[in-house]
Amino acid sequence: MQPRDIEYIAIKWFEAFNAKKLDKLLDLYADDAEHFSPKLKIRKPETNGLVKGRAALHEWWEDAFDRLPTLYYRVTTLTANEDRVFMEYVRKVQGEEDMLVAEVLEVKEGKIVFSRVYHS
Repeated sequence: MQPRDIEYIAIKWFEAFNAKKLDKLLDLYADDAEHFSPKLKIRKPETNGLVKGRAALHEWWEDAFDRLPTLYYRVTTLTANEDRVFMEYVRKVQGEEDMLVAEVLEVKEGKIVFSRVYHS
């Protein structure tokens, strides 16, 4: 894929996430996709920060959307190559301090196969 195609996936990802359209968000992922997040380590320690498969992703994000109805990501930078996009964004939740976040989406055959979140 071309970097612009990978970047387009990231744009669609933010659109679906911020609209809380879980089905559209999950459509961007391969069935066996994996997702790592420090927040997962805290909220679900048994995962050691890693969930696998679309069902686990669905459960994770549905919980986040239910707990944090004002959750919104403001994109600051997208940098893509042929198989991944590095995304920088600000995590915004009403009543919480903004958090700077970096996330990498690895893409194969047009679907996200792995995502990894970085923040302090």
